Amino acid sequence: MINVAIDKINKSNLKSDVPDFAVGDNVKVNVKIKEGEKERIQLFQGTVIAKDGGSSLETFTVRRISHGIGVERVFPVHSPFIDSIEVVSSAHVRRAKLYFLRELVGKKARLKEKFRK
Repeated sequence: MINVAIDKINKSNLKSDVPDFAVGDNVKVNVKIKEGEKERIQLFQGTVIAKDGGSSLETFTVRRISHGIGVERVFPVHSPFIDSIEVVSSAHVRRAKLYFLRELVGKKARLKEKFRK
């Protein structure tokens, strides 16, 4: 009984326009930033290194190198603050979590690109 109510609430909050992306994909995430009374959209582009959770609690971690420093952000997939998610490219990976990229720098941190038809 309670599970039915929770599922109904979760389904009402899910976004329908989320693209299929996987760990290893290079994505552009447009995030709504509120500063005072103004609102703007900020782009965060990087590699998806992890996906966690399911249904309304699903999150993904994006990593990029900014001015020589690794920056990671965790985004809830169905957050109202995410304007859009765009898949730029895909890579062939054999792991569910790419945490080993944190230790690699430069060309060693590259992933082998997967070509789509």
